[in-house]
Amino acid sequence: MTNNYKKFKKESEKVGFDLHHRKKIKFNMSKYEYAVDTGKAYYSNIELAKSSASLIKQVSIANLDKLLKEFERNFTKNGGLVFWASDEKEAKDHIINLIKKHNIKSVVKSKSMTTEEIELNYLLEKNKVEVLETDLGEYIVQIANEKPYHIVTPAMHKSKKEIADLFHEKFNTPKDSTPEYITNYVRNKLRNKFLNADAGITGGNFILAEQGAIALTENEGNGLMTTSFPKIHIAIVGIEKIIPGISDLDILWPILATHGTGQRISAYNSIFTGPKKNSETNGPEIMYVILLDNGRTKLLAQPDQKEALKCIRCGACLNACPVYRNIGGYTYNTTYSGPIGSVITQHLKELDEYKHLSFASSLCGKCTEVCPVKIDLQKLLLYNRRDIVEKKRTTKIERLMMFAYKKAMLNRKYLEIVPIDFKNKVLRSFGQKAWGKRREIFELKESFSEQWKKRIRFNSN
Repeated sequence: MTNNYKKFKKESEKVGFDLHHRKKIKFNMSKYEYAVDTGKAYYSNIELAKSSASLIKQVSIANLDKLLKEFERNFTKNGGLVFWASDEKEAKDHIINLIKKHNIKSVVKSKSMTTEEIELNYLLEKNKVEVLETDLGEYIVQIANEKPYHIVTPAMHKSKKEIADLFHEKFNTPKDSTPEYITNYVRNKLRNKFLNADAGITGGNFILAEQGAIALTENEGNGLMTTSFPKIHIAIVGIEKIIPGISDLDILWPILATHGTGQRISAYNSIFTGPKKNSETNGPEIMYVILLDNGRTKLLAQPDQKEALKCIRCGACLNACPVYRNIGGYTYNTTYSGPIGSVITQHLKELDEYKHLSFASSLCGKCTEVCPVKIDLQKLLLYNRRDIVEKKRTTKIERLMMFAYKKAMLNRKYLEIVPIDFKNKVLRSFGQKAWGKRREIFELKESFSEQWKKRIRFNSN
């Protein structure tokens, strides 16, 4: 049993029965569900839109190498510079080199899960660089010294009162501060940071191969500010975000917004083709793009699970998942939580440390149903489980039990040779822990075959 698994079990037990936490999540999820249902209603054929989005991503993943090279070629023509990072260490090395090269002392960041994946904030702080999250939700978890709770809504786990108390503790704002007051306070606080930052760092929702551009979507304008004022723009983007070109955004941008927040389209959608031209007044003087692999090509090599690379990080599967809704985002102890995180993490990281996540699912299929790019997450979780078994990453006792179960199921004499009373005794002695202490262990009765034999004998008499 790994440390991650032990921690997962402990946290699941704690969070799952935290009624205060569940009340907050239930409230926030209800707001999301209403908004998304409203957003989906604007589509005349939502399934057709999802099929189109799925096809775009499927074609993109199938041509990943060609499209990435096309992007690099076109982005370089636009005056930008591309770095390739095979893993987290290479990405960090590139960033450290850029910090030293440009003597960067302060950074403003737009919301980015890719930077969370490589723990960029910790790296910058370690190298004496001031780093500031500019998305309000990200800023809240940053000053609370926490990580994002959710892919789209980082501070979903906090109530209005908890956020007001946090700001009072950190900045001595009024204890009864309203969300509007806090939003204005943060806006004013960040303004000078935008104007004086040495560099702006973003992620990217999509990489446009044909245009050699990065597409960014957000709702607060902080992404525009992050890329407009600093002289240097660094975008750190996973290689799976590649798509053929700008025309594909007609489908992908609206469907991302609808499934992420319930909007018809996000408030701010920007396309960055490189540093500003001589004729332009706004934008960075230098733009870098770091293309991050970090296990993605390993996932691409999986014939069944590579479909997960189609994910556009909308967060819909998290919101639909009954497991996520009960145990929360932090319990997973990984950057990507919920069903999509359970699928991809054992490929992006060490299998033995994260294999338990593939079993943290009810297999109800709701995640598959809501996915805007039609990833069959339910099936991929089963493929993960299959691979874990085939690679013999289960325990000896599990393998022994499944061997005995298979033997018994394939031959009735093995199944019925053991008396019912003895079977129930074994269940009570060894099965209760696996069954759960809050559930009463079931009791085996006579098999249908035995009952049928008795009935035949009775009728014959």
